[in-house]
Amino acid sequence: MLPSGTHINYYLLCKRKLWLFSHNIQCEQDSDAVLQGKVLHENSYQRENKEYQFGPIKIDWLDLKNKVVHEVKKSDKMEDAHLWQLKYYLYYLKHNGVGEFRGELDYPKLKKKLPVNLAETDEIEIQEIIINIHDICNIELPPEPLIGKSFCKNCSYYELCFI
Repeated sequence: MLPSGTHINYYLLCKRKLWLFSHNIQCEQDSDAVLQGKVLHENSYQRENKEYQFGPIKIDWLDLKNKVVHEVKKSDKMEDAHLWQLKYYLYYLKHNGVGEFRGELDYPKLKKKLPVNLAETDEIEIQEIIINIHDICNIELPPEPLIGKSFCKNCSYYELCFI
């Protein structure tokens, strides 16, 4: 099984969240933050082609003329996870015969755009991340909750960790 972009994102944020998600325990459907992200995605860049699905990845929008994969996010608080999620998309497209692209993280509320490229060292890191994701998803019980992380209080899985 190849991971989705969500798996990559959760791996970088919280191993427990990754494990829960990978075991079909999904709390996002009731999350205000997820709903806000969906509304932002639907209302931003309305003239652009949206949501291309390639196997396990779903790309927010794709500029085929300029070969740019865009990932739209509402906040840059988790920018490292966003960056690696987008690099994974670039990796996936390259290694599955779609082609070589560059990326752009788009934060419309912040009026910020971040160009993203895939380096050889990134490809090695992504291969390691994929192996680690498989290892985490295949353990019997979820990892322990993170302690003292500021983003936990807004997480859709909060109640499964702390209540």
